[in-house]
Amino acid sequence: MAALAIVPLFLLIPLIAKYQDISHAAQMASRYAAFDATINNPSTNGTKDPAVLAQEVRRRFFSNIDAPIRSNDAAGSFLAHQNLFWRDPAGNSLISDINAVEVSVAPAGPSGSAILSTLAPAFGLPDRPLFRGAVSVPLANLPAGIRSYEPFDQLDLRVDRSTTVLVDGWNGRNLAVVRSRVSRGNPAGAVLSQVGPVLSLPVVVFELDSVRPPRIGELQRWDDVVPADRLRARGP
Repeated sequence: MAALAIVPLFLLIPLIAKYQDISHAAQMASRYAAFDATINNPSTNGTKDPAVLAQEVRRRFFSNIDAPIRSNDAAGSFLAHQNLFWRDPAGNSLISDINAVEVSVAPAGPSGSAILSTLAPAFGLPDRPLFRGAVSVPLANLPAGIRSYEPFDQLDLRVDRSTTVLVDGWNGRNLAVVRSRVSRGNPAGAVLSQVGPVLSLPVVVFELDSVRPPRIGELQRWDDVVPADRLRARGP
């Protein structure tokens, strides 16, 4: 009685491991597709051709890992390009048609609250879209007629995995970019920086120059400055 339950489970363990390996490959492929969008999106270099991206994903994640890398190479469903671990008990590939693996990258919506989305243009900041990379892998059914593999012989399984990334983190390339954004979002700062010396004059007079006057409208106070003792003269 125990063997009736244990033997089928024992026979399914290798197949479950293969399904898990395909699922892991699909997750890694979705990450590849999503992070590719961080450098290939409308706000940078433009989007990559979906056919090219799908070809890269199929070749790099769902084909034979020992296959040589060639320029403009595409994964095929023939034996030389198949992952030899992903095979059913009859020796057939668990991914019957590698070209049926679907890959897509699309905006998943804006990031942040409505308040941030409203204030961003005032600071010259682009909308921070979320891009979602999705991979869908259709799996072949197991051979029919083997009781231990039922109902895997007719389930038409599909592995779907996705990864979502934030494309633009609003990071400033340098100090000048940060100042420009802050100044743009605070027009009053430009006016205050002009009248700042006049407003600071009473502080200098009444405090007899013992208290540093406020630097109104100036952004230098928030500059990232390396202490002098941390700097070393560059050699010849």
